[in-house]
Amino acid sequence: MPLLVGETYMLNETASSRDDRPLVRRPEPEQDPEESLNHAIRLATAEVMEIESSGMEGAQSLSSSETMIYGGQPTARFVGQLRLDSEAAYEKLDTQFRKLDHTLLLREEKGKHVILAMPGRIQRRPRPWWPNLLLFIATLGSVLLVGTGLAIQEIAVDNLFQAQRISENLITNLWRGLPYALSIMLILGAHELGHYFAARRHNLDVTLPYFIPLPIISPFGTLGAFIQLREPMRNRKMLLDVGAAGPLTGLIFAIPILFIGLASARTGPVMPGGVYEGDSLIYAFAKIYTFGQFLPSNGIDVYINSSQLAWAGWTGLLVSALNLIPIGQLDGGHILYSLIGDRARWLYFPLLVVMIGLVFVTQVWLLWVILLLLFGRVYATPLDTVTPLDNRRRFIAILSLVMFVLIFVPMPLTETSGAPVPRSPAETNVLLEQAGALLMSIIGR
Repeated sequence: MPLLVGETYMLNETASSRDDRPLVRRPEPEQDPEESLNHAIRLATAEVMEIESSGMEGAQSLSSSETMIYGGQPTARFVGQLRLDSEAAYEKLDTQFRKLDHTLLLREEKGKHVILAMPGRIQRRPRPWWPNLLLFIATLGSVLLVGTGLAIQEIAVDNLFQAQRISENLITNLWRGLPYALSIMLILGAHELGHYFAARRHNLDVTLPYFIPLPIISPFGTLGAFIQLREPMRNRKMLLDVGAAGPLTGLIFAIPILFIGLASARTGPVMPGGVYEGDSLIYAFAKIYTFGQFLPSNGIDVYINSSQLAWAGWTGLLVSALNLIPIGQLDGGHILYSLIGDRARWLYFPLLVVMIGLVFVTQVWLLWVILLLLFGRVYATPLDTVTPLDNRRRFIAILSLVMFVLIFVPMPLTETSGAPVPRSPAETNVLLEQAGALLMSIIGR
């Protein structure tokens, strides 16, 4: 058949082999995003853990503090044995979880390591600094009033007329309260900045200190201060560093201020109807060192309010002791948890019973018992509870708890009904020996 110009004929030929056939691409099934996420989490986890099982069956529930922070249920849960050191494993896996917008929790259950992938990451947000400044100024004014009141009391001993004139022109005489104001603000500021810089050293999101003014009705002029952590701490090492840095730094200033203040404080007969500040072991030693005997003794006591520095030092010790109570969200609770882990929760009720017992001794403790009942069971659980403290941090934790024993005041601010029962030097020595034996037993454990 002739080939017609302008037309083209094509012949269909059978392929000579399978490879010569044209490739036909079939549409791939859509992958479930949730299944893809779980797969990515499992692959990342397998790099640091020998996975033995997964799923939520038999899983222990999260603590109340963890539930408050994260909420919901984990995206995935894996049980097995870590291939790496726990701290190194956490660092490596957390880098992968950050890309997946998940938070890593590392736990230990029945001798096995547990990895929980919690959805979401805590986002850092800038916080305004002006409320901190306003509270600082208000607290400074509040403690200036207290310090000026102490100065007026001391002046009134020798010159009642001058003291009355000063009280009538209080604002222009606030400078007289500077020794107390600067001392107590130094102690509180050092305490909170110790927390702050320890947290910043570990790159934690933390606020500046919030000082709490309490003018007129408080003999201290303040309820103390606090900082707010905006994210959980990674492990028990960070928990110890942040928790212990505050009280230990504050005590570096409080103890010398107490000794300096006692050196200028007056002594005299115990006055019925007055207020007795109460003794801690360190305060008792400071009085023995300064006056050569324990006071009160033989109807004689030190008038601690006759020295603004002495009152600031004693107040600083009291504030530090309250913070070091080893329960819940207090500094002492952080320190105890970092030292013994989740077993710290077992001590909540025994310590609470002790605090309730102190209420029957002095009602000063009633408010603290109420606060501990409301908030004491919530502990700052770190993301990684497996990594233990090193020897240096373990020593710091024990030292902090020892300092709590030394500065705790069982009976603060009780009313004197007359001359207290005198204590002989022999009785004082027995007291100190018993305290020393107690401290040695704690250190030796």
